[in-house]
Amino acid sequence: MAGPVAFFALFFAYPVVAIVGRGLDVGGDWQFGRIGEVLSEPDILRVLWFTLWQALASTALTLLIALPGAYVFARFDFRGKQLLRAIVTVPFVLPTVVVGTAFLAVLGRGGMLDQLWGVRLDTTVWAILLAHVFFNYAVVVRTVGGLWSQLDPRQEEAARVLGASRFAAWRKVTLPALGPAVAAASLMVFLFTFTSFGVVQILGGPAFSTLEVEIFRQTAQLLDLPTAAVLTLVQFAAVGAILALHAWTVRRRESALKLVDPAQTARRPRGAGQWALLGGVLVSVAALILVPLGVLVQRSLDTPEGFGFGYYRALQSQGAGGGTFLVPPIDAIWNSVQYALVATAIALAVGGLAAAALTRRAGRLVRGFDALLMLPLGVSAVTVGFGFLITLDKPPLDLRSSWILVPLAQALVGVPFVVRTMLPVLRAVDGRLREAAGVLGASPLRAWREVDLPMVRRALLVAAGFAFAVSLGEFGATVFIARPDNPTLPVAVARLLGRAGDLNYGQAMALSTILMLVCAVSLLVLERIRTDRSGEF
Repeated sequence: MAGPVAFFALFFAYPVVAIVGRGLDVGGDWQFGRIGEVLSEPDILRVLWFTLWQALASTALTLLIALPGAYVFARFDFRGKQLLRAIVTVPFVLPTVVVGTAFLAVLGRGGMLDQLWGVRLDTTVWAILLAHVFFNYAVVVRTVGGLWSQLDPRQEEAARVLGASRFAAWRKVTLPALGPAVAAASLMVFLFTFTSFGVVQILGGPAFSTLEVEIFRQTAQLLDLPTAAVLTLVQFAAVGAILALHAWTVRRRESALKLVDPAQTARRPRGAGQWALLGGVLVSVAALILVPLGVLVQRSLDTPEGFGFGYYRALQSQGAGGGTFLVPPIDAIWNSVQYALVATAIALAVGGLAAAALTRRAGRLVRGFDALLMLPLGVSAVTVGFGFLITLDKPPLDLRSSWILVPLAQALVGVPFVVRTMLPVLRAVDGRLREAAGVLGASPLRAWREVDLPMVRRALLVAAGFAFAVSLGEFGATVFIARPDNPTLPVAVARLLGRAGDLNYGQAMALSTILMLVCAVSLLVLERIRTDRSGEF
């Protein structure tokens, strides 16, 4: 645990505590009274209320739309299932700024709906809710569907034989078994929507602001660190409560059920009703996921001269973006890949050590560390990024001008995915195999290399793929620390969208399409590698 603890203490806890402390400590006098002042301001109360109710609404809408999809992926066997499973996961690893861009192309000014029916939904709450469903659909499908596919259908059939109707059997047998998974998925969706940043910033306009957006505004635009510090504490408390509930539901799910091989439960759809359900899910996936992604590609090719690659060619010009960049925007692609590869290596090292430590079941200390590893997914990335700038600026850690700062911030987001992917597989390794290797003279390192590594190799590759994809798309912290001469893809997209002009808009669509394709290829490779469907993601 020493390595992961040191990493999180230095690159997560220290920057967050420092930025909060700087906001509340004025001349050595802690301004705790500022907490009450900030939380009583009408504008802040409106932000808190909107953050809460839009997260609840997004969670409910995601469950309503995604649960039928979870059932279809769990119980039906149909052609193209593996490809479709990868497609519905693409939005989850896309940067939120790209998600916002895709929906802007559908719902915004001059978007698909505007051209067809004169309807605009940008700067409305409906655009935010739909984008959140788009982003979190895979969370429900993978978390709930993964468990559903391993539930023994004979239990529900036995209830039917004893006289229960189909609905009663599902309600009394299957639903209680799925309860922990549904709760875990709901909490994860609520966490991601409660801390939403890129989607709300692009689609919400000035009318809507979540806690994360308000922290960014108070920090970067108004330079009001005390208010930002108070909001960070509020978000931290809320995220801590959500993660504590999530850890409890995960433990229930892991210990309460006897599962079967998913290959035994999936079958071809039978009857008109099941085919209709499959068709409905395919239509919803097409409308909610494929249309925004398709429109994104279409907009990147729709130039004033007609369809072509003009916007892509413009990315090679250093003057692109009206002086927004010091280098051609296309350089952001190579920058992002380099940063993401380094971040992946860091996340694998830290997350692998953390997962190995968590398999030892060393009591409450280790279980508490398990929950802490998830905090970077919920704590304000804006706070982390700004904290990097004000803390890592003195020897021996004067990193503010170093390129390594970006991969370090990205690795913080990648580590939870590595841990959640590898942990179930590591826990499945029989400890007696290691003991037998030790009895035969193997050192601990050789025992790990000869016993554990062959069993977890696939999980390691999957963890690396997820870490690479999420590192590639990290935006909240990177927007503060990416240098103008080395922008990342999400930062470049946001900067282009922030400037007027069709050329800037088209280049933003082109960069977003490139980023989407890289993430999609990563997910398709993962689906080819992955055989074990356990885990959180």
